[in-house]
Amino acid sequence: MAEAYMPSQRPQPSRMYRWLVLIFISLAMFGNYYVYDSIAPIADLLKSQLGFSDVMIGRLYSVYSYAAVATLLLGGVIIDRFGTKKAVMLFGAVCTVAGVLTAISPNFYVMLAGRLLLGLGAESLIVAVTTALAKWFKGKELSFAFGINLTVARLGSVAADNSPTWAGRWYSNWHDPLWVSAVIGGFCLLGAIVYWMLESNAERKYTLGEAGSTDKLVWRDLLRFNRSFWYVVALCVTFYSAILPFRAFAIKFFQEGHGLSREAAGGLNSLLPLSAMIATPLFGLLVDRIGHRALFMAVGSLLLTPVFVMMIPALHLSLYLPIAFVGIAYSMIPAIMWPSVAYIVDERKLGTAYALMTLVQQLGVAGMNEAIGRANDVYGAGAANPSGYNPMLYTLSTLGFLGLLFSFLLWKTEKGPSAHGLETITAGAASK
Repeated sequence: MAEAYMPSQRPQPSRMYRWLVLIFISLAMFGNYYVYDSIAPIADLLKSQLGFSDVMIGRLYSVYSYAAVATLLLGGVIIDRFGTKKAVMLFGAVCTVAGVLTAISPNFYVMLAGRLLLGLGAESLIVAVTTALAKWFKGKELSFAFGINLTVARLGSVAADNSPTWAGRWYSNWHDPLWVSAVIGGFCLLGAIVYWMLESNAERKYTLGEAGSTDKLVWRDLLRFNRSFWYVVALCVTFYSAILPFRAFAIKFFQEGHGLSREAAGGLNSLLPLSAMIATPLFGLLVDRIGHRALFMAVGSLLLTPVFVMMIPALHLSLYLPIAFVGIAYSMIPAIMWPSVAYIVDERKLGTAYALMTLVQQLGVAGMNEAIGRANDVYGAGAANPSGYNPMLYTLSTLGFLGLLFSFLLWKTEKGPSAHGLETITAGAASK
């Protein structure tokens, strides 16, 4: 009789139950991404109504990255120690409080504290959610669940970029949009609460899988990575450091440099996460089939090189073509760069490799947010001086040239005697 109550005899959660878990845990990610991107649509209002400089606006993003670095150095200790259920609840609550703190005061340092808190909570929430999904989904289902989760999260970015359109009544001042963001940030906590209830119920009735392992920095492994890994890291930094800081200033730039309305500028900026949602899995399928990962990275770098110069206001060119190119390049990062690490790094060191990549990436993004914010201020970028944005565009374009250099070095290394097959390996070959 007792054997009937052994955990091993419990059934697996039904597909419907697992989908319910995925919906609510992704809802937390939606709120997370929305709050992060809520500053860009009001950047010009922060400048005109509160007197913020572009350096200050850039710092509202860079402080997030600095906080993210701090969470990486913790190495997922909280998640490992207290479990995914408690971790998702804790970090979801932190993100919600961060949204409120950012909206509550016009004081720059209070707002900065809110963004710092968001960085501490949001990046840890992403890790916790990723770890939790491994308890609920296995095999091919896990990849699909990750894809759905990332899609819902990026919809948060799309919603934030387009908020001047669907929430236009609140955009007469800087304050109300941030309170809209704070309310949507409440989804982080709401999703976490429902997830807690669903997992607590499942623990009594079902057999759950083991949580996935978190990526941790193992310091003794840092000097053991090969050149190919460091070239991929460099590529990752150049791509993210060009695209994410650009997104932070893009809506303000489109308004002041090209005379677009806030609604049109937000819609244009939203094309980047939208294109990534569609193109990322397609690039993943393509590169798995034909290989040549270093070549694809070179193509992405080549796309980034001219696009920012094409947006120079004095040229009066359409913005849709360069934005499309940036969107394609943005799609290649998760589809090609991150999976490439698994081919060139020993499986036992993957946790350190991914943690290190994320750490260096966040530092690069933070530095570039600060750099282009300062460039905009020094050259007087604004509606009265659209050409003041040119140094920002030249700086971002330079990162494309660096990407080409690192792509060539990676290709050259992968053609040598110590190659790992990035140029030829396909999904079928990798499975053998």
